[in-house]
Amino acid sequence: MKISPLSKITLDGREFLVKRDDLIDPFLAGNKYRKLYTLLQTPIEKYTTIISYGGTQSNAMLAIAAMCKTKGWKFIYYTKPLSTQQKESSVGNYANALALGMEHREIEHALYRDCIASLRLNLDEATFLVDQGGAVVEAQKGLEVLADELREQLNAHPEIKAVATPSGTGTTAFFLAQALPEYRVYTTPCVGDAAYLKEQMHALGDMPKNLSILQPKKKYHFAKPYEEFYAMYEKLKGEGIEFDLLYAPAMWQALLEQTEEKILYIHSGGVSGNESMLQRYKVN
Repeated sequence: MKISPLSKITLDGREFLVKRDDLIDPFLAGNKYRKLYTLLQTPIEKYTTIISYGGTQSNAMLAIAAMCKTKGWKFIYYTKPLSTQQKESSVGNYANALALGMEHREIEHALYRDCIASLRLNLDEATFLVDQGGAVVEAQKGLEVLADELREQLNAHPEIKAVATPSGTGTTAFFLAQALPEYRVYTTPCVGDAAYLKEQMHALGDMPKNLSILQPKKKYHFAKPYEEFYAMYEKLKGEGIEFDLLYAPAMWQALLEQTEEKILYIHSGGVSGNESMLQRYKVN
């Protein structure tokens, strides 16, 4: 794979660099490519089936579907019950994942937690479980590769001492901070608050000292349309780069409000989900 390039943008008079991981692949891009790096390097014959779970707007779900399509592996994905509108929609991550061969299985709300907990207990050697959001220890190798790329590219930009990436489970930010100790790594919680994010990270190990969590000044509910998020999306698009509507707006907002130094932002990909999110913004 070619190293993803850097772009420059200016927001509110501040210049930022953007690591264009969104350009790696239409579906298997951004932090999901980094998280799945080890699985992508795994010999095809090692597994026959990949299992995961989570929401139907998930970028990880679509990335895993794309990976399994390439590898020839069966992909089974568990969710809570879907609405008829979701099932019948022909756009968005869920529709794209189904088109790539994903097998979708619904679990009733009351049974969901116990069913997900039991998935790991019933695995055989040919089946691999990817936790929600691609949060697997195997993601560490992919983030080490990213760290090496950043070191090489930032040699030409010695003025930059900080990088930023938004967080769902926090896997990307955690392992990146571990692999890049000479830089400050900013992140912001997009699913839950900072306390929830720290809890998820502690499951991976001791918190890296160079990792800074920027708590949004306002409480946001994940995947809910917000006027200021759409405004940020449009402002960024006006600079020539499209970002996702689920994670990027909160991260950029936090950077503009709570930091002052020059920063490199790592594009997390996920723009394939914008089609369905933009429809929700139109409705709201």
